[in-house]
Amino acid sequence: MTAPRPAPDGAIASEPAPAARLERVEELQARIRGMQATRLDTRAVPTHPALASVLPGGALREGAVVQVEGSITLLMAALAGPSRSGRWVAVSGIPEFGVEAAARFGIDLERLVLVPDPGGQWLTVAAALADVIPVVAVRPAGRLAPAEASRFAARLRQRGALLLVDGDWPGSDARLELERSDWTGLERGHGHLAEREVVVRVTGRGEVGRGSRRRLRLPAGDLGFAAIDEAAAPSAIRAVEPVGDHEAAIAPERGEADGPTAASAPDVVHRPEFAARAS
Repeated sequence: MTAPRPAPDGAIASEPAPAARLERVEELQARIRGMQATRLDTRAVPTHPALASVLPGGALREGAVVQVEGSITLLMAALAGPSRSGRWVAVSGIPEFGVEAAARFGIDLERLVLVPDPGGQWLTVAAALADVIPVVAVRPAGRLAPAEASRFAARLRQRGALLLVDGDWPGSDARLELERSDWTGLERGHGHLAEREVVVRVTGRGEVGRGSRRRLRLPAGDLGFAAIDEAAAPSAIRAVEPVGDHEAAIAPERGEADGPTAASAPDVVHRPEFAARAS
């Protein structure tokens, strides 16, 4: 067998043609992209308009891991956009996730899978859900090793699923958190809870790393987040200090047209301490 005959310019005559080399390069680039963190040019997941106003690119993305810190309300808002678009969503390991409040946010209960207590196999359950459901919310029941998180993230990218995490997750792509939460309507210990204003902050890697924040309004009646016009005059608000690590998402009971009374505040925010301060 004779050796390949050198070409005049020193190249090997049997070397693949330029078109073949280009095909190999493109294939390699595709594999590298699949191993890297989710980029802004991946497919967008339908996102609640209020959250879209604070997210880079205006949307959540397939294959991403997004931490939603300390707020079931914010988690429901993140689930509402995909659910309204017809996607299935799943919630695992969050027993206080209220279905009535979820319905008020616009989450389709017919396309909602709840696993209140996955036990010690929470990661296996989350992986099984992500294999068949495009949007999964999970609360980790223990510490996750970076290697486990990396393997799970690769699985998400392969499936095109979005993971929302109520807790810590090594190497997450973005983090949504409430910096402030204020209620309107209480005066001298009585009155009606009319609405709630929150400040949402987004941080993370890449484009998200620059961080952004936005004031959002949450009416007490329909639970529909709305972005607040920053140019508008600020309303009179009364701050509510956080109690515990997570706020419960119990839907308010509507009586009169003007909203829940201060006496029913625990039904709105599920915090007896708040009721004591209001009385």
